[in-house]
Amino acid sequence: MKDHLAPLIFKLLALLPLGLLRALGSLIGRAMWWSNSRAAKVTRENIELCFPDLSPAAQTALARQSLQETAKTAMEAAAIWRQPWSWLQGKIVTMEGDEILRAKLAEGKGVLVLAPHHGNWEVVAPYLASVANLTAMYQPLDNPKMDELVLAGRSKLNITMAPTNRKGVMMLFRALQGGTIVGILPDQVPARDAGIEIAPFMGQPALTMTLVQGLVQRTGCAVCSCYAERVAGGFKIVVMEADAAIYSEDLHTSVAGLNESVAACVRRAPAQYQWEYKRFRRLPPEYPKRYQFK
Repeated sequence: MKDHLAPLIFKLLALLPLGLLRALGSLIGRAMWWSNSRAAKVTRENIELCFPDLSPAAQTALARQSLQETAKTAMEAAAIWRQPWSWLQGKIVTMEGDEILRAKLAEGKGVLVLAPHHGNWEVVAPYLASVANLTAMYQPLDNPKMDELVLAGRSKLNITMAPTNRKGVMMLFRALQGGTIVGILPDQVPARDAGIEIAPFMGQPALTMTLVQGLVQRTGCAVCSCYAERVAGGFKIVVMEADAAIYSEDLHTSVAGLNESVAACVRRAPAQYQWEYKRFRRLPPEYPKRYQFK
């Protein structure tokens, strides 16, 4: 029953207008805050770590707003997965930096796009695929019915989903060598048996993937960041140059450049970052205890 209920709810949500979905998300986010949920606790912790210069009142306000924005992302996802590209295209009300992506594609070496958990990242893949063929990694969900719904929603247009294994990594290499686009969620905490490096993110040490550095060094591809900011009436697509350090042959320098590329996006609209994600977990025991519980 549980396996069928979640997909049914998302299918029903997809029938609602975007404004109503956002209103529902706002209500859910407020409930998460006032119930002092686990997500609220982690959000407060992360914002206190990453914005130490903000007053306690400002940190609280940012945390509260962030939970509402994250809940809006979840509600919007239903429509984005189920509706056609023509619907979503009509919701992209403005773009900034689209010319950056197109110019890098014209170089013919492939473009690696960093798409952090910022704004509504579900919007980014269809946008990228409207520009050129896109290959992105996908981790299957435990719920098979939900996995089927999400995979179908993320496989529209010119999107190829690659598994999160060696075969999938090779698919990314081939896509870049073919001059197309590869999309990476760069701010996930990698598994310990994956390529990892500790580098600063928003002033805090964080386990960070080394996959991006490997792709850049082996293919000579260009790199940029992209996110879809939530604005009145829809979304604003923002494409930004990646931090120059990401091209470094030195692993730590490159990984630090990756995190700085993400941070540059976050600073543009900090309330729309997914702060309830435990970004600073799995660090070695020599780091302060405040990082260990995450």
